[in-house]
Amino acid sequence: MTASIDTRTVERGSLATLAHGLRLTPELREGLVVTLLLALLATAGRIVVPVAVQQTIDNGLSGPEPNLGLVRTAVGLAALAVLVTAYASYLTNVRLYRTAENGLASIRVRAFRRVHDLSVLHQAAERRGSLVSRVTSDVDTMSTFMQWGGLLVLVSSAQLLLATVLMLFWSWQLTLVVYACFLPLVLAVNAFQKRLQRAYRVVRERVGEMLGAIGESVVGAQVIRAYAVQGRTAERIDASVESTRVAQTRAQTIAALTFSAGELTAALATGAVVVVGVLLGIDGQITTGELVGFLFLVTLFVQPVQVATEVLNEAQNAVAGLRRVLGVLDTPSDVADPGAEGRSLPEGPVGVRFEGVTFAYPGGPDVLHDVTLDIAPRTRVAVVGETGSGKTTFAKLLTRLMDPTRGRVLLSGVPLDEVQFDSLRSRVVMVPQDGFLFDTTVADNVRYGRLDAPDADVERAFDALGLTDWLEQLPDGVRTEVGERGDSLSVGERQLVAIARAYIADPDVLVLDEATSAVDPATEVRLQRALDSLTRGRTTLAIAHRLSTAEAADEVLVVDAGVVVQRGPHAELVQQEGVYAGLHASWVSQSR
Repeated sequence: MTASIDTRTVERGSLATLAHGLRLTPELREGLVVTLLLALLATAGRIVVPVAVQQTIDNGLSGPEPNLGLVRTAVGLAALAVLVTAYASYLTNVRLYRTAENGLASIRVRAFRRVHDLSVLHQAAERRGSLVSRVTSDVDTMSTFMQWGGLLVLVSSAQLLLATVLMLFWSWQLTLVVYACFLPLVLAVNAFQKRLQRAYRVVRERVGEMLGAIGESVVGAQVIRAYAVQGRTAERIDASVESTRVAQTRAQTIAALTFSAGELTAALATGAVVVVGVLLGIDGQITTGELVGFLFLVTLFVQPVQVATEVLNEAQNAVAGLRRVLGVLDTPSDVADPGAEGRSLPEGPVGVRFEGVTFAYPGGPDVLHDVTLDIAPRTRVAVVGETGSGKTTFAKLLTRLMDPTRGRVLLSGVPLDEVQFDSLRSRVVMVPQDGFLFDTTVADNVRYGRLDAPDADVERAFDALGLTDWLEQLPDGVRTEVGERGDSLSVGERQLVAIARAYIADPDVLVLDEATSAVDPATEVRLQRALDSLTRGRTTLAIAHRLSTAEAADEVLVVDAGVVVQRGPHAELVQQEGVYAGLHASWVSQSR
């Protein structure tokens, strides 16, 4: 079992990475042939001007009398070519932008969904800010390159090809001179590319770390203020920003060196063409118009090479971002939905069976050891044990947030890894300990349990849980905004909403990761009565941190160091010598 994002894409070269991205995103290939033809047309118009200049000088202005008709024709054709070129460039831009955005939107959506498909182990292995940056800023770098650099690559490639053909037609000697000047730069580009590739890989990593640090400090602002560690937090953020700046500066320095080399080579090529061209002209091997036109072509030739050095800079940034996104897309989901090949849970009450279940976190020891047990349908079971004994692992395995290392979990005789997620999520509901809420109303948060529930059903859910008096205290009742992560409510109030969400979902199996642990004693009594009603007639597994949860259960599972050491009703276990009696004595002493 692995819990890290796939790193194979880091080992791929730039071209292999781009090819892999194109295979995964067919939207990027849609209409590409037409876009290339338009780019070729846009480029073809550019070589009309050098031809017009050559014809004007050699045939229009040479001789005893100027040929004004030829000059007018050449100028008119050049003007028409410029207009056609501009329109073709516009169409190329529009098509490229549309294709790029469609493709990158597809990548963003797929990466986002893949993040949600990954198990909690994969998600825990990466900082949330880093995962967010893969779906946001890393895709943005690709978007910027494809909409700007992609167009330049298309136009410049065609321009380079057409310029070379016309240069060879006018003077193969001068063409060799130009290529001889640029050959060292072409050979050096590969070395620059590898250095830029490494540099921008570090840049994307530092950006992800910076976003993670900033996001964490925003979410944990209350803790930071409570412990007066603003200075330490600021230092941490400053260090993250500084490391990002250093990485960006290093990458830009390499890019500047590449661009300067292009500028130097362009100047060398232009000077060499003038010198050699004059010598060829004296020898009668090239006309004045051809030499002037050739200099125009050298400009068209030099421009793509100079652009290539700049595009190389942006391309490596984009490829580095693409590698990180593909790293998410290439990561296999270790908790995969069987989909259409899966099975639905049979109708009726659901029983649970753990069959030789062993679980270990990646690189760690076993936290559950060969657990075999059955939970009868409609039984309320409390799982108790010391912190770190493996209690919460039961909840994660039963809801298939993780899969066992060995063994299997079955619901009504169906192995959990064969159950379709739609069936599983509609029949098995978990109330986590943190009671996470989304930045919307109370009603909308409850409706995550049943999306089509009207406000009246939401209010009835609170009434059934005995929480109507609390609901009436809210400014707008069920339409009260809870704020980001539910910060407008207290920790206990957030848990009330989370329990109402589970109630309205009406599951057959209810998993409670100590749903009452964050509330005050008075609210706990109220919730305990509501939970008695909610759990009656349902198979319930409650991770118990409080004595009241264990006392209300039909039976208790006692976990010690990953092993179920005791099992039975509270009244029986409390009379026996063992782990449970010690836990009970500790609870009683703390409650006095």
